[in-house]
Amino acid sequence: MTNKINKLAELPEGWLWTRLWEISEIVLGQSPSSSTYNENGNGLPFYQGKLEFGNIYPIPQKWCSTPKKIAEKGDVLVSVRAPVGPTNICPEKSCIGRGLAAIRGLGGIETLFILYLMRAFKHSLVGKRTGTTFDAITGDVLKEFVISLPPLPEQHRIVAKIEELFTKLDAGVEALKKVKAQLKRYRQAVLKYAFEGKLTEEWRKNLGANLVIVQNTGQEKALPLQKDLPELPEGWVWTRVGHTSDSIHYGYTVSASEENIGPKLLRITDIQNNSVNWDAVPYCKIDESKKQKYLLKDGDLVFARTGATVEKSFLIVGNVPESVFASYLIRIILNNSVNKKFIYSFFQSTDYWRQISKGKLGIGQPNVNAQTLSQITIPLPPLPEQHKVVEEIERHFSVADEVEKVVEESLKQAERLRQSILKKAFEGKLVPQDPTDEPTDKLLERIKAERTLLEKNKKNRIRQRNLKDIEYDKP
Repeated sequence: MTNKINKLAELPEGWLWTRLWEISEIVLGQSPSSSTYNENGNGLPFYQGKLEFGNIYPIPQKWCSTPKKIAEKGDVLVSVRAPVGPTNICPEKSCIGRGLAAIRGLGGIETLFILYLMRAFKHSLVGKRTGTTFDAITGDVLKEFVISLPPLPEQHRIVAKIEELFTKLDAGVEALKKVKAQLKRYRQAVLKYAFEGKLTEEWRKNLGANLVIVQNTGQEKALPLQKDLPELPEGWVWTRVGHTSDSIHYGYTVSASEENIGPKLLRITDIQNNSVNWDAVPYCKIDESKKQKYLLKDGDLVFARTGATVEKSFLIVGNVPESVFASYLIRIILNNSVNKKFIYSFFQSTDYWRQISKGKLGIGQPNVNAQTLSQITIPLPPLPEQHKVVEEIERHFSVADEVEKVVEESLKQAERLRQSILKKAFEGKLVPQDPTDEPTDKLLERIKAERTLLEKNKKNRIRQRNLKDIEYDKP
């Protein structure tokens, strides 16, 4: 430890600032040849980075028959590149790629203490990242990373208290996540009732004799009667999306431009959860005649052609920046005989998703093309009732949206509380200090002796292996 370290924030009596390498063994990952890993469970589990991480333990997706670097059960895995900082606990002896490092506590320092320590100091570690193509930290940066270290008995008390508080916090978070799941089901139930005519059932009753006038519209779009189509309320018809649209066509292949001139170029990646952050959408250079053909307008429906999900569709509403759409998107120009929000709402329903998934709802991500979309069957009420259906959907959704805002804020508060608990823990403010605890400098002395012994044993193993190789090579 240097004076520079000891000039950091003051710590409780018996604590010390130290470096990560002084309290642990650190194994830097190294990716094996692609020919040595598989998805059949042969060899050791192979972890490459954050994508395999769970809340505490990673989930293997590949295995390796000839690992180069190994993490042992109980090691703390830390992501050192793209992104830097996430942590998990290695559940068993495993191979680790270059996107990870394994941290193994010495001197009796527990796995959970290392895990919570790294999570408490995550933002400091992230602040040391470098790289132009992707963020990363070097092995030296990780080894020299400065952390606060309490006496060993206090470490045990800190872990016990964190576990106690996190258990209560996790129960609250789980309850909030259940509410989110219920809201999702509620929205789908609203859509189901909407397109069965149940949301507007009272509205139709209240129209009385005027209902006949309302129902005399839209019949020209009716499909021939089919046995597999459910019965609809009087005045409603089954039709196809193609019958409600003037045009369904693909976007244009053009590259984004770094210059802030020309129209915006809407891409699949720009559509997230049925919305678009137009400020993040790039510009493009496109011929004027092509621009007019692919220019997005108010009321257009846009869909992803591949990996389609309901989150990858978008309704252009109101004035948006001058924009064209890329080739992996499909645009539907709806005609004025339908309420555009009504059609868009149908595309958010499981009935639509079930049709394009061919009965495999939630399994895989089917491709969507113009022909597929044009043939989608949709229940269509008369235009006045379409307006009322949209009104009812928006009314019910607004209630769900308000509840979801509260849930989201509560989840953020829970995460802030989690970080606050970790911060206090490693400032020495979470549990009381005990003056009878062995001071940390004694722990570091034992770790130093343990490290010396480990290095000596490692050298002996290398020497023995070399001697065997020499013996084997004798004529």
